[in-house]
Amino acid sequence: MTINTATAGGVASIEIARPQKKNALTLAMYEAMTDAISAAVADQTVRALLIVGQPGIFTSGNDLEDFMQRPPTGEDSPVLRFMHALVACAKPVVAAVTGAAVGIGTTMLLHCDLVYVSADARLSMPFVSLGLVPEFASSLILPRLMGHAKAAEKLLLGEALTASEAADFGIASAVLPADAVLAHARRMAERFNSLPPGAVRETKRLMRSSSKDGILHAMRAEAAVFAERLRSPEAKEAFEAFFARRKPDFSKF
Repeated sequence: MTINTATAGGVASIEIARPQKKNALTLAMYEAMTDAISAAVADQTVRALLIVGQPGIFTSGNDLEDFMQRPPTGEDSPVLRFMHALVACAKPVVAAVTGAAVGIGTTMLLHCDLVYVSADARLSMPFVSLGLVPEFASSLILPRLMGHAKAAEKLLLGEALTASEAADFGIASAVLPADAVLAHARRMAERFNSLPPGAVRETKRLMRSSSKDGILHAMRAEAAVFAERLRSPEAKEAFEAFFARRKPDFSKF
């Protein structure tokens, strides 16, 4: 299994463990992460969740070959089920990020509560370059966090966020040396063991309540356009170029 789960010290960890494929996410991995979130929420001994990657790579995003065999066409798809599970998670979610976080590797961080990144972390969302559109309500959240002009650089041009930018715009809680990220993130997750869990859950709910409807609406709107774009000639050219390891040619569109 390429998702490792464990519960220790009141923390349920979800480890993306596919380094040979740069931690690219398959549909089975999304299903495993969704199940892990549900199990952690139901477990009264769990006070926080911790999502981690591998040293030097959080995730390179979707495994495109696997993704295109069963692309998301509705909210029952593994990708959308994972998104909804993370958004609905009542317990605090902590992320430890080193190296690259691509696509959903970045957009999932927008729905975590505490995010710790390494100084060499690079967060990128290259949806447009694949003929697609943003997902996970990133088209709503990023302009709110950084303003339209900076969000346009990240979403329209696909420019990566540096670790310092992620912290400055409130996507990351702190920037740390790469070898300190995981231990620090775990310590912060374990701090919830000494806090009243009901107060933590209610505070998280209140913090998220004013934006919840807008986020769910944005996710649905993005998913509909995303599914449509997957069938577009532009996306076909982008994916063919990716698998052929050549530069895509969008001049004919």
